[in-house]
Amino acid sequence: MTDRSILTERDGHVARITLNRPDRLNSFTRAMHGELREALANLDDARVVVLTGAGRGFCAGQDLNDRAVAPGEAVDLGQTVEESWNPLVRTLAALPQPVIARVNGVAAGAGANIALACDLVVAARSAKFIQSFSALGLIPDSGGSWHLPRLVGQARALGLALTGEPLPAERAADWGLIWKCVDDDALDAEVDGLAARLAALPPLGLAAIKSIIRTSSSRTLDEELDVQRDEMRRLGFTADYREGVAAFLEKRPPLFTGT
Repeated sequence: MTDRSILTERDGHVARITLNRPDRLNSFTRAMHGELREALANLDDARVVVLTGAGRGFCAGQDLNDRAVAPGEAVDLGQTVEESWNPLVRTLAALPQPVIARVNGVAAGAGANIALACDLVVAARSAKFIQSFSALGLIPDSGGSWHLPRLVGQARALGLALTGEPLPAERAADWGLIWKCVDDDALDAEVDGLAARLAALPPLGLAAIKSIIRTSSSRTLDEELDVQRDEMRRLGFTADYREGVAAFLEKRPPLFTGT
């Protein structure tokens, strides 16, 4: 349905979710958050999720018109963050599936930080990441103040957040903010190929990799070594591990079932 603000497609084990308000640079309304929550809660047997935007942009963050607040009136932004943006960031982090952000154009404000909340970000060379909060007297929400310094360090995080200077995708890749920058006409092939490769790998192993790396900063080295031992023990008893070893020894493609 083209009148929906969130479109979903399936290609085998790959779920593709498109933010579909191109006339508003895919900026979010409360209804749009509801549709996205529904899409992320109904992934069924998807092993990989691709999140992208329709038209010339990825996402411009919050649609300021959606609040219907007259100029000069007060609005509880914390309620918007608590009801909509925080649950989205938490969901992206908690999903067992790897989430690829296909950034096809500008990603600004919360839109930039939702991309950074995904597990892998592949951006078109023309794309830009903008922390546009300081111009409104706000802070980088939607996980921005957490992800930025961890990805690029405090100096660059402060520079991006304080100035709101657009960061081109190529520099974002050089800084380690995103996984990869590719030419615009190569974006679809790159993302589709990456999604297909991940979908063909053992899903339990991918889920474990995502979880252990995302939570490692909360543990000491000794604690991490114990978690690694426990995860290797658990995964070593899976059918997918046995299939992977058998396929390697028999020199054939593996067929993983997620068990």
